[in-house]
Amino acid sequence: MSDNKVIFEFEKQNKNSIRYKEVPEDGMPPVIGSIYVQKWFAGNSKNIEITISKKD
Repeated sequence: MSDNKVIFEFEKQNKNSIRYKEVPEDGMPPVIGSIYVQKWFAGNSKNIEITISKKD
């Protein structure tokens, strides 16, 4: 099992969600790109972190 932490920063706000764009590690391409998180969960967060687990 392999874990990878991906960091996102605020990009724009929509009616019910907030769009975050990935901050890739130096020299690496994005793993996910952009994601939408519902406002009720994201609140006023300008940065979020998601952990992805690969299960082989």
